[in-house]
Amino acid sequence: MTQSMPGSTTPPGWYPDPSDPRFVRWWDGHAWTAHQAPQQVQYQQVFKAPRTQISAETPVYNPFIWAITLLPLVSVLFMLTWQPEFRIITTRQGVTTVDPLSIYTPGYFLLMASSFVIYGLSVFFAYLDQQRLARAGVVRPFHWAWAFLNSVVYVIGRSVIVNKVAPKRGLLPVWITIAVFVISMVVAGIWTSNMMQTMMSSFGYSIST
Repeated sequence: MTQSMPGSTTPPGWYPDPSDPRFVRWWDGHAWTAHQAPQQVQYQQVFKAPRTQISAETPVYNPFIWAITLLPLVSVLFMLTWQPEFRIITTRQGVTTVDPLSIYTPGYFLLMASSFVIYGLSVFFAYLDQQRLARAGVVRPFHWAWAFLNSVVYVIGRSVIVNKVAPKRGLLPVWITIAVFVISMVVAGIWTSNMMQTMMSSFGYSIST
């Protein structure tokens, strides 16, 4: 539709459709859009301003979203530095067992501290990413506060909205998140297997001696 509203400063909103008074049509502040709705519900709070698509030249990725998707790999690296020294003790009842305090090595505390730092950085980067998307022209980008729940929630929500305003783009962070998860599970599985073997070896050696 090419008809114009009277006056160039008319704010975006739902207005009577010039081509059919039975409907209202969304005016984006410059021209009529293809979004149409029945006239009788124009004042009900059921409509939100449609997200205007951004140009193909507008970047949808930035360093902040990549940092959010790749930060979990840092935890994997710190996990590899945690090598518990399993100490075998004998209780007063004569039972031989693994000392539970033997897991608290410097690597353990480094892993715990890095988890809190990564969580905080993910939330901060989500805030910066949302601001960058808003400046790029994305209408109502996914809110950064969802990262408090989990960074994966933010990545998925962000990607869905970006894909709406930039068709065929914006979903790459989701695929990278899946790849990071798979890598983390594989490494964690191998590390756990090695740790269990070490513990059983220490326990078996203690019993034999």
